[in-house]
Amino acid sequence: MPDLDRQIVVDTSPFLRSAVDIGEAAVIQIALDRGIQRVAIDDRHGRRVAHASGLSVTGSLGILLKAKAAGYPLSLCDAISRMRVRGIWLADAVAAEAIRLAGE
Repeated sequence: MPDLDRQIVVDTSPFLRSAVDIGEAAVIQIALDRGIQRVAIDDRHGRRVAHASGLSVTGSLGILLKAKAAGYPLSLCDAISRMRVRGIWLADAVAAEAIRLAGE
């Protein structure tokens, strides 16, 4: 079982520390350091900074759409509803487009 109390220390660039929150800065910095081309970030500003850093970006809904297309039995409508109940904000237009792309 992984040690959940273990912290990962990432030496983020001053630009990233000042441009986005610490979680997004760490994701972007790790991707840059390890040559990872695509990151998962939902925040609009974080996505812009990741793009400006030369990274491709996907979000939670993109991951769910890819899983559904790969045959995983899930409902985008249900997933979006559960995300919203937990306080995750999604633009109505983005949610509607994801539902349309999922064929629901």
